[in-house]
Amino acid sequence: MSKIILDAKAFQNAVDTISKEIFEDNRNISELAIVGIQNKGVFLAKRILAIVAKLAGIDRKQISFGTLDITLHRDDLDDFGSDMPIIKDTVIPFDMSCKNIILIDDVLYTGRTVRSALDVLMDFGRPKSIQLAILVDRGFRELPIEAKYVGVKYKSEKFIKVECEEMDKIDKVTVAK
Repeated sequence: MSKIILDAKAFQNAVDTISKEIFEDNRNISELAIVGIQNKGVFLAKRILAIVAKLAGIDRKQISFGTLDITLHRDDLDDFGSDMPIIKDTVIPFDMSCKNIILIDDVLYTGRTVRSALDVLMDFGRPKSIQLAILVDRGFRELPIEAKYVGVKYKSEKFIKVECEEMDKIDKVTVAK
């Protein structure tokens, strides 16, 4: 049994709000880059990219876009045993040195995924800035990491599941009861 935190409409409203806030804070589109953390962060990042481009009145290809896989930078790889996660693509096809990176993921909990993502990003260079956008902030941080853009805050130590239309055929966020 699970409790719905965001239904499809609330999910889209959260993505819209995050996108508008990113656009308002980053009007110089030439300095903007949107980077999604694999898996669901990439789907969210693509949606945010489309909305920001529309707000700016430009083609989405005019905004730098990338994807990150943090698997090999995780600090809990030993916990997986023989069930190693599948490594996805990391693609940063732009010079980061003059970019304000918007790093996007679905859920922020301990902060360890974001810490790993920062390690991966720094392997590609030193950006002008990094701003974090999260669909769900569930609290209980272990590291001093906070998101600048948050769709919803829902403090919970229970598992939060994000379902995206692109992968799950529905937009929904639930928490285990």
